[in-house]
Amino acid sequence: ELFVQCLATYSYRHGSGKEKKVLTYSDLANTAQQSETFQFLADILPKKILASKYLKMLKEEKREEDEENDNDNESDHDEADS
Repeated sequence: ELFVQCLATYSYRHGSGKEKKVLTYSDLANTAQQSETFQFLADILPKKILASKYLKMLKEEKREEDEENDNDNESDHDEADS
């Protein structure tokens, strides 16, 4: 209970919801990302992103992986030619 109270208080004081007198998920996620004390919560409280941004990130990662695999295959062919 004290841990949750500490997290909520810290997030409220350092968050954007203070003006509105609300504690938002974004405040908690920012605390997890920015505070060294709560860094271990970063995986549990990730920042929200739009699904379209997430899908775009996945496409870019897949493209980079494919490029790396192509480069690896080319270097394998070069070694075989030698």
